[in-house]
Amino acid sequence: TMQEPTLLPTTFPNVLVSANQGIAVGMATNIPPHNLGETIDAVCYLIDNPDAGLEDLMEYIKGPDFPTGAMIMGRAGIRAAYATGRGKITVRAVAEIVEEKNGRFKIIVTELPYQVNKARLIESIADMVKDKRIEGISNIDDHSDRNGMHIEIDLKRDASPQIVLNQLYSYTQMQTTFGVIMLAIVNGEPKTLTLKEMLQEYIKFQEEVITRRTIYDLKKARERAHILEGLKIALDNIDEIISIIRNSKDRPTAKARMTERFGLDDVQTEAIVQMRLGQLTGLERQKIEDELAALELKIKDYEDILAHEERVKAIVKDELMGIRNKYADERKTEIMAVSGEVDIEDLIPQEECVLTLTNFGYVKRQKMDTYRTQRRGGRGISGMSRREEDVATEMFVINSHDYVMFFTSTGRVYRLKCYEIPEGSRTSKGMNIANLLPITAEEKVTSMIRVPEFDEEKYLVMVTRNGIIKRTLLSAYNSARKGGLIAIELDEGDELAWVRVTDGSNELIVATKKGMAIRFHESDVRLVGRTARGVKAITLGEDDCVVGMARLREGGKVLTVSETGYGRLSPISDYRIQYRGGKGLLNYHVDKYGDVAAIKVVDLDDDVILISADGVIIRIQADSIRECARPSKGVRVMRIGEDNKVVTLARAPHEEEDDGEELEGLENTEGGEEEIPDSAGDEEAQ
Repeated sequence: TMQEPTLLPTTFPNVLVSANQGIAVGMATNIPPHNLGETIDAVCYLIDNPDAGLEDLMEYIKGPDFPTGAMIMGRAGIRAAYATGRGKITVRAVAEIVEEKNGRFKIIVTELPYQVNKARLIESIADMVKDKRIEGISNIDDHSDRNGMHIEIDLKRDASPQIVLNQLYSYTQMQTTFGVIMLAIVNGEPKTLTLKEMLQEYIKFQEEVITRRTIYDLKKARERAHILEGLKIALDNIDEIISIIRNSKDRPTAKARMTERFGLDDVQTEAIVQMRLGQLTGLERQKIEDELAALELKIKDYEDILAHEERVKAIVKDELMGIRNKYADERKTEIMAVSGEVDIEDLIPQEECVLTLTNFGYVKRQKMDTYRTQRRGGRGISGMSRREEDVATEMFVINSHDYVMFFTSTGRVYRLKCYEIPEGSRTSKGMNIANLLPITAEEKVTSMIRVPEFDEEKYLVMVTRNGIIKRTLLSAYNSARKGGLIAIELDEGDELAWVRVTDGSNELIVATKKGMAIRFHESDVRLVGRTARGVKAITLGEDDCVVGMARLREGGKVLTVSETGYGRLSPISDYRIQYRGGKGLLNYHVDKYGDVAAIKVVDLDDDVILISADGVIIRIQADSIRECARPSKGVRVMRIGEDNKVVTLARAPHEEEDDGEELEGLENTEGGEEEIPDSAGDEEAQ
């Protein structure tokens, strides 16, 4: 009676059942209405099955149910809205084509999309007929009455009714799009909720309502029982009570003497002194005893409810079913299957792709068969047309349905599905990443990785250019936030360079531009939170930086490629395990053979894809590269012209070359350099 409630304890999921719309500063909500019976059934199912998925819930909630009826075209928009909290639902008027006796046709409209004004619709159709945007309509009559909507659109004799109807859907509000934004206030903060989250929040709220109501009822029952116990004592000793009251000069004295004699408190004595003489009858006495016994049962029941969560949930379900049985009705809005409509993911074939990212931020997806295997030492084929001085910096093989995580130089991470990246031809430069991700002008994507799924037992290991390493649970980054997430806290002047997914038991190798490398177990890197800085991976020399980090695996070889186009496979055993943070071992003689471009752990049956600074790409078999001990020079793997260098490499499954087919676009399929025989006794192999 003294406080204004901020929330009313509604007994059904009002947030979904009733349409909710609102616009605030920088945000809006637009929740469509739903069928009461379907929503209650879904809530009850979720109470019994807390791990239910979206498909399970959609067995009950088919989609929005508008009070004006109409038809929802297709289920893809509904699924998107329920899965992400946002989606576009196409709503179409219910119209029927009827043939008249005179051979003419008319279109009869009986239901309109939600929030469409009938008078304005008729007016807009008339205007379009007048402007000849819609042709074939001779007359429009509104026959709507209290029995329902009924608009008759008469057509000209030579008009095609289906074409006219399609024009009405295209040009007028007989077909509208309902933009679903399932934004609600959760614990004082606005939050976009999925269908399951919305139902879960409602269940939590109902459990709180039942709990608080039960606490209140228990308190009142205990207070009443306490008074009745006092009255019972008074009736058991009524003669003495009457004597005390008659012999007391005033009410406080009588109350004090009763307290002293029977141990009653002030509340009980007040009730006794206010007793009417009629309550002294045997019948009234029995009533008090019956009420007290009933209250004791209620108190036990309330205490049991508060002690057992399953009882609270059962009450929520019982009350919901009571509402359902009283008020539920059949759904009004029909959901129509659209011919050929499939969720967007089902339209995209699952296939292996090559993703390429350039220094200037152009990203491109290509099918694997774009690149053909060539002999070692070839010049390669042109992989993309590019802006002058642009450099291809990242490349890997990925399934079209996998997630791609983009890590930027400022330590942020964004994610997309692979198929969301536009496919480009072999020579196209791709799309600027700024058109796909909301990155700032200062941000540059420095690393991208594939993530088939956000496994709870997987980790992300990150290494910065200045040799800082960090290990965090992969699941910490499972967020579809459009503005990206903080991936790592960076020191001033540092940038995020390499990211790998690990399983907690991997050994890692980190290599530097000036030919050093260190191998250590990932458990040396303690697990930290998503926004933490990390620890030192390797102590860098002057003018040195990290050029690669890889996971070691049994049977793999460490491939080191120099900027000058030389490459070498080395056994993993060449790199002994050290502790994280040291200077590492000598991996390559950079003073003789040029700086290291990249390292990668490969298998002999892999193909290796190399990219040079001028955008040329070559694909060779890994077993065509010599295996030499660390820190040998190796053999030429890619011919590099003057003022050019190798910038990165990728590993791909081996594909057999069809020798009978002419390879298009190859500058030099045979390779311009004689291969160095294995028996030559190279000075770098000594």
